[in-house]
Amino acid sequence: MNTLASATTAFIHHCQQVRQLSVHTTQSYGRDLRHFVSWLEQAQVTQCADVKKHHVQQYSAYLFRQSKSTKTIQRQLSSIRNLFRFLIHQGECSNNPADGVSAPKHAQRLPKIVDTETLNQALNEGAAKQEGPLQQRDQAIMELLYSSGLRLSEVINLNIAELDMQEGMVRVTGKGGKTRMVPVGKAAIKAIQVWLKARQQLPITDTNALFLNHRGGRLGPRGLQKRLRQYGIEQGLQQQLHPHMLRHSFASHMLEASGDMRALQELLGHADLATTQIYTHLDFQHLAQAYDQAHPRAKRQHDKNTADSD
Repeated sequence: MNTLASATTAFIHHCQQVRQLSVHTTQSYGRDLRHFVSWLEQAQVTQCADVKKHHVQQYSAYLFRQSKSTKTIQRQLSSIRNLFRFLIHQGECSNNPADGVSAPKHAQRLPKIVDTETLNQALNEGAAKQEGPLQQRDQAIMELLYSSGLRLSEVINLNIAELDMQEGMVRVTGKGGKTRMVPVGKAAIKAIQVWLKARQQLPITDTNALFLNHRGGRLGPRGLQKRLRQYGIEQGLQQQLHPHMLRHSFASHMLEASGDMRALQELLGHADLATTQIYTHLDFQHLAQAYDQAHPRAKRQHDKNTADSD
């Protein structure tokens, strides 16, 4: 396992068989590390022990010059860091060359959301337009995503047995294989019940999966994304609809109504509260906008500025 190529293969195997990480995660590790190994080979560095901190720093700078986003560079560095942690544990290396190497800072981008009124109107219109099993499935997915704030991967991996329709709860397996119980709203329960009846009309090949494609197998991520985009177009939404937008909308609207950050953290399945805190910025934007529109002094200031500009 002395060469970087063989070390990468062993690491991916370890992630799949021992750590049992998701296919998405292991594929991401594989892409990142193969790219890193290929870059090192051009510099004639092929042995694990020969990789030094300055190599990782140079690689980070190379990615930056390639106009890669900070998020992408951070992910690449994380993949490298995890590879060498594995090698240290295996006794192949004595230190981690990626430790202390960070991606350049970037301005935090707030997630895009759909406002409550627009989303409710779209869901109501969607419920009224259901014409067949696939439309009923899409309505159920929409309602569930917004009702419970689930990730795309969590939705497509759901099995029927994980739904407790009586209690209005669903058991979700999130990142790192961690499970959590999440409430499901009445509108989502109703839409899922309609879908489960319509589901019988499909040639079912996966009896466990909650959401099926038109061939009766488990609905995949690309299929779900495509259907949501189409749903948004059909309901006349100005924004391009995608699963994470519904998750963000759920989080923002929940925080706006309750202000309970810890509860929201649990519902979203965030390991770190700092991840959840981005929604406080969205909530602040909402409050600031409401203030500008409603506060008499704020309005007078705005009116004065407008008058001055005229």
